[in-house]
Amino acid sequence: MKIADVDLGPMPVSLAPMEDVTDPSFRLICREMGAASVYTEFVSAEALVRDIKSTTRKLAINDAERPVAIQIYGRDPEAMVDAAKIVEQANPDILDINFGCPVKKVASKGAGAGMLRDIPKMLKITRDVVKAVSLPVTVKTRLGWDCENKIITELGLQLQDCGIKALTVHGRTRSQMYTGEADWTLIGELKADPRMQIPVIGNGDITSPEKAKAAFGQYGVDGIMIGRGAIGAPWIFKEVREYIETGSYNPVPDREKFEILRRQIRESIDRIDEYRGILHIRRHLAATPLFKGIPNFRETRIKLLRAETEQELFDLLSYISETFFDSPFLTDGNLPA
Repeated sequence: MKIADVDLGPMPVSLAPMEDVTDPSFRLICREMGAASVYTEFVSAEALVRDIKSTTRKLAINDAERPVAIQIYGRDPEAMVDAAKIVEQANPDILDINFGCPVKKVASKGAGAGMLRDIPKMLKITRDVVKAVSLPVTVKTRLGWDCENKIITELGLQLQDCGIKALTVHGRTRSQMYTGEADWTLIGELKADPRMQIPVIGNGDITSPEKAKAAFGQYGVDGIMIGRGAIGAPWIFKEVREYIETGSYNPVPDREKFEILRRQIRESIDRIDEYRGILHIRRHLAATPLFKGIPNFRETRIKLLRAETEQELFDLLSYISETFFDSPFLTDGNLPA
């Protein structure tokens, strides 16, 4: 699959953009695990134009994580164009427009999925951004605003006409947020439309190699994006890639999973500082499927999410691996009191 001249290979599986998740360290780990491409956290166009440092820092990318896309969002066409030009200077491989974020603070202001209530403005922003930059521009959106307005089969063609090079569709409406099951039916219909000439990428509820391969086979999409299924589990890309290519896969060993979590903790702290780095990484530790199903784990989980130092976290991971997995890999202590 190609997005303009960016070759992602056959049946690519990419890391979706996620706020407070897809930082540079996590993106690089996912690439090393087999993600075909990675996306930054979404970037506010207005904050970028105002040169807000916490926002401009999100533009930092490195060659090791390529191909990488920077995603922007906003509701003002002029600000989106100006932001796109700033992004172009950061030299990503792809510029993605977020028309899918459902959270209230974004959508209620008319940005993200809020743009699904103003299609003329969505199309204007898309056309203007495409004209403003030489980067390949892509869009990520949803099926529609609500169940009565699932417009993606028509909208996809309109966005294509604006000049985008690929379209990613999350199989839920904005009103669904992240509840219920993702519906890929309309994604498949859009892909099957002979008028649709650009790649169609599906997103939503891909949490296993089996689901990934089934989505390719059932809906004929050109690519897949994994979001929440990768939080605390970047190894999913390795397992998915192996399953797609061979029809079977060897699960990543628990020992390696613990080492990956430890690396995430260390690199999060190195990138920010110990206090904020730990706050950032807690989302991954809370979501990781590695700890799901462990009996009598509640007390340990609470300690894990309340730990305040790197050493506490490493001690806890050592305790968990030795107690619940019989897989010792650390040597720096036991469960803190």
